Amino acid sequence: MDYLFESIRAAIELISTFDGEIQKIVWTSLYTSFYAILLATTIAVPSGVALGLTQFRGRRVVITILNTLMALPTVVVGLVLFGIFSRQGPMGSFGLLFTPVAMITGQMVLATPIITNYVLSAVEGADNRIINTALTLGATPLQAHMQLIKEIRFGVMAAIIAGFGRVIGEVGVAMMLGGNIRNSTRTMTTAIALETSKGEFAFGLALGIVLLSVALFVNLFLNLLQQR
Repeated sequence: MDYLFESIRAAIELISTFDGEIQKIVWTSLYTSFYAILLATTIAVPSGVALGLTQFRGRRVVITILNTLMALPTVVVGLVLFGIFSRQGPMGSFGLLFTPVAMITGQMVLATPIITNYVLSAVEGADNRIINTALTLGATPLQAHMQLIKEIRFGVMAAIIAGFGRVIGEVGVAMMLGGNIRNSTRTMTTAIALETSKGEFAFGLALGIVLLSVALFVNLFLNLLQQR
């Protein structure tokens, strides 16, 4: 127990003194996750709305595939993108492997099906008269769809938060595509794994506390928006 309490004390000291390496690691985690979610949202929200409003042959198959992709293993995504970004791969000439761009791409792939599925569920649960009413009142199709998104905004926010939680806490993609390079692609999760294996439990614990704090802040922000 003394070891654990001493590690917690050391972790809190590292956080309170704004350790430079922790700041760099936290910043890398936040900005890669932010851009990954931004790109995933741009793709997933229109896709989820379109899938929820459109009836076509094979729709159930698409939804089943989407549900399967929600549990897509991170190491599989990392493996496929590693092959694409490696020197022998089709995008090897761009030198993207072991860069933040590769990490953002992998995280975007992980988050997109999650956000799409949540948005789809929100659309299916919404009143199907919203769009027709908006069109009757003179709205354009784009304005009618924007009104629908406004009505399901809490579901959309929950989808984005779920996607963010998926990417900021993952290890496989960040390790395989980023390489865990110090001051470049080292994230909180990869640093926790590395420092713990080196015996630097307090450092890993400090990053774990920051990671939980970020998750708590994001959820508090969502609750605040819902209350407003």
